[in-house]
Amino acid sequence: MNRSFWLLRGLKFFFFATMFVAAAGFVTMSLWNWLVPVLFNGPAISFWQTLGLLILTRILFGGWGRGGRPGDWSRRREIWRKKMESRMAHLTPEEQEKFRQKMRTSCGPPWMRRQEPEQAPTATTA
Repeated sequence: MNRSFWLLRGLKFFFFATMFVAAAGFVTMSLWNWLVPVLFNGPAISFWQTLGLLILTRILFGGWGRGGRPGDWSRRREIWRKKMESRMAHLTPEEQEKFRQKMRTSCGPPWMRRQEPEQAPTATTA
């Protein structure tokens, strides 16, 4: 392909990406300066502070790379479930039950752990 074609295409991409970032920053800044000072007595922010806020929210909530795709957690959970099922398939039923009991008593925060049900003492008749 022609070298000038790729250069023109790259410049168009850069231009539109810059315009998108500028438009998103301007819209976010306008909404912030319209709502936050009135509702919460917060400060008005500049355009550069707005871009910093957008980058911060992307880092905190969107992640980078694969982490930001919709449905990614459900895919990861499904992969994890299949991996655990394949590992459990190699255990004997006694080993599986022992593993389940250990997981119930040791995983998660202490207030959410399942306690073993107290077995009532059986009455023995002599």
